Amino acid sequence: MPRPTAQVLTLLELLQSGGIRTMAELADRLDVEPRTVRRYVGHLIDLDVPVESVRGRYGGYRLAAGYRLPPLMLTDDEALAVLLGLVAARRAGFATTTGTASETAAAKIRRVLPVRIADRLAAVLASLTFTTEPADLPAPQTGILLTVADAVRQHRPLAIQYTAGDARTLHPSGLINHAGRWYVTGIVPATGEERTFRLDRITDARTLPGSFVPPAGPGPAERLLTSMARAPYRHAVTLRIRGTPEQIRQRLPASVAEVRAGADEGWQSVELRAESLDWLPGVLAALDLPFVIERPDELRDRVLALADRLAASARSPR
Repeated sequence: MPRPTAQVLTLLELLQSGGIRTMAELADRLDVEPRTVRRYVGHLIDLDVPVESVRGRYGGYRLAAGYRLPPLMLTDDEALAVLLGLVAARRAGFATTTGTASETAAAKIRRVLPVRIADRLAAVLASLTFTTEPADLPAPQTGILLTVADAVRQHRPLAIQYTAGDARTLHPSGLINHAGRWYVTGIVPATGEERTFRLDRITDARTLPGSFVPPAGPGPAERLLTSMARAPYRHAVTLRIRGTPEQIRQRLPASVAEVRAGADEGWQSVELRAESLDWLPGVLAALDLPFVIERPDELRDRVLALADRLAASARSPR
């Protein structure tokens, strides 16, 4: 059972989030009786925390306007979550160009922690290993990331400068992190064309006056993956596969292929573009589903060649 001190700090965090918290809500979140909530509120008041009681049907408790809380109060679980999150984010490519920010943030947190907790967290970080290599990808500038995110949330037009020297206006509809890279997707109002831009290639971004209505339909992530699947490559491949979209997506994700219901029941129409066909025969074999190659003929020849090699290997003596 949580200690009273920890419960009082949790109550303070709930009140810090803003607004009025009802007695029933606080009792439920803290898993205590209402009279215990009143006692915890009394503890905060004794510590000169200005907790106000709000009467009425939707009454409860709130913090006085303008009150500034202490800069940092973390439980063991919260401190561990923050530090591990910083480490994992940096390895996965979620960090911005201020690469040292995650390191300095972690150092600040560890400096203000009690020795008992800091030593235990240091033991976790020192003994932790990852099975994948850290991502070494270009990251966007922090200011550009924040500007784009604000424009997306406020539905504001965005003026961007790209590394290629292009300057254009964009109606941004979403901010996406895919495979460690940051993207913004939206409509170019001058042409009505939907475009996707990598944030690390944007050298300048600023919001413009006015607003726009976000487009209906698929979300930004789905639009990004679809645009990747439609990107021009050397080979255009069309398949018919008997199975569910979920089965097909296990080997051909949305960033690689488009999957639509086929004319025949139980069959899916699959289209993808590839610079090389070398990897596709193995993927089709791994699907373990009936399929028909509509184009190109070169892929059909490669699948037959793989089948012959597998059959020859299976027949060879031990």
